Amino acid sequence: MKYNTKETFKIYIQHAKKVKGLVFVIFLCSLFATILGDLITPLFYKHFFDTLIKDVSFDVKKALLIGILFKILFLSLITRGLWALGDFLSSKSLIVIMRDIFQSCFEYTHKHAINFFNNNFVGSLVKQVNRFAWAFSHLWNTFFWDFIPLVIAIVGICIVLSTQNLLLAGIIFLWILILCVSTFFYSRVKLPLDVALSASDSEISGRLADSFTNHENVKFLNGFVLESKSFWNTTTKWHDRAKKSWYFDAWFRVFQGGMLVGLQIGILYFAILLWEKGVFTVGDFALIQAYFVTLSFKIWELKHIIRSYYEQTANAEEMTKILLTPHEIEDKRKAEALSVTDRRIIFKNASFAYHKTRKIINKLNLEIHPHERIALVGHSGAGKSTIVKLLMRQYELTSGKIFIDDQSIDNVTQESLWASMSLVPQDPILFHRTLIENIRYGRPEASDEEVIEAARLAHAHEFISEFPEGYDTYVGERGVKLSGGERQRVAIARAILRNAPILILDEATSSLDSESESLIQDALDNLMKEKTVIVIAHRLSTIMKMDRILVLEKGTVVEEGTHKSLLRKKNGIYKGLWTLQAGGFID
Repeated sequence: MKYNTKETFKIYIQHAKKVKGLVFVIFLCSLFATILGDLITPLFYKHFFDTLIKDVSFDVKKALLIGILFKILFLSLITRGLWALGDFLSSKSLIVIMRDIFQSCFEYTHKHAINFFNNNFVGSLVKQVNRFAWAFSHLWNTFFWDFIPLVIAIVGICIVLSTQNLLLAGIIFLWILILCVSTFFYSRVKLPLDVALSASDSEISGRLADSFTNHENVKFLNGFVLESKSFWNTTTKWHDRAKKSWYFDAWFRVFQGGMLVGLQIGILYFAILLWEKGVFTVGDFALIQAYFVTLSFKIWELKHIIRSYYEQTANAEEMTKILLTPHEIEDKRKAEALSVTDRRIIFKNASFAYHKTRKIINKLNLEIHPHERIALVGHSGAGKSTIVKLLMRQYELTSGKIFIDDQSIDNVTQESLWASMSLVPQDPILFHRTLIENIRYGRPEASDEEVIEAARLAHAHEFISEFPEGYDTYVGERGVKLSGGERQRVAIARAILRNAPILILDEATSSLDSESESLIQDALDNLMKEKTVIVIAHRLSTIMKMDRILVLEKGTVVEEGTHKSLLRKKNGIYKGLWTLQAGGFID
């Protein structure tokens, strides 16, 4: 299996470059703090113990020892100061970089086409963004506060001890080499286990989000036992993968602990032999013991460093794949902003297929005149909603072109294309924000008065005024605190406020009762003035007022005309739909 570790670090380095000056200073702090604290300070302890057994007067010895203690104190203060400075600068840099990483992930993920979101759990995406940013934080801290001190300590200790005894330094170096190589192979074996565990973790998040989002279906369709069993299977998969990963880790800790005990006993035994020959002093014993404690701690951390490296790169893997996945629909390099004047829409030989064998739109030729109001009618799957999605460039055409005022929509920026349209979908999903924020989302610069006026026209003001907090009422996740009709009226208010030249109503009155629909019908009529309007509707009261009705079958227009003219066709499809109507809907 191919991993994207290199690409992950390229992304991280690009973000870290923004604070490269601070990165250099943090590196120097870690470097010199390690040299002073782990390498030089133990030499003064050696000097301290050698002085203790020196054959000099007590007063001289006392003065020498106090002098050494002051030197150790001075070094310790400098070392602590360097660690503190490095820690402060690290925090300052890290919060800037992580903010940028969060922002980059947010923006790049949002730029993916609708197909991407249809194929991914939202809960999993949220977790992947969080893990990617926090993985950087862990790797950053591991590099500056674990890896750099480890390398400096190992190299420095071997150099210092080689001046005492070359063979002793060689033994320690060989032991470190064996442990490093074994740790490296341990981590190589563990990487696939960590990646699999990370994938299971994301699967659990996705399953939780999906099940909690559909909590009403789980309750009212008696799906609790089914959901519980399904979630158990998901967590069992995680359990099996965690068991492999964590048990493997535990066994390596046993091996590493044994190696450390062996090193300590071996070094002290060898030191006794050197002391017996008169080569080693009591101070040397103190020195190698201090160095051993440092090495033990650093080498013990080596496994955690490598483990952290692989775990965090595994955590970042899924988001890296997303960041490396090209956007399905992108603006062309020299794409210009769409300029809407006449509001004419033309589909020219437009075809679209989700798969090679599933053609939805077949060579559609359609011209929607400026300010014309058209309705798209047909059975489910006829291609009504797909036409709207293609116009909004949520999908790319398989072949053909779509023009707005003689400008091909694939030659203009997507943002300018969407800015020219107002969409009221069949099932509006609102942000978990206040009502005024949700309505204003269509035009952020709008004043409170303009928002309230739009709400009045959509007949949303009535129910909003009944809330204790009025327009400052939070609507809940996806707008769950509002009824379907209330969400619909908020969406219509947003469209009224947006006032874009092209209006799309995708069954926009389907969630309203007859009384509510009659209340906003005049508002919709006002909203449609001076606009090109596309309506997908089953309610005949909406369809009847359209300038032209298009009847779709298998992605092709098979009938068109006004409501009255279509009813005059003897064996017409529209007339058949009208005959089959029930309660003002076409099935």
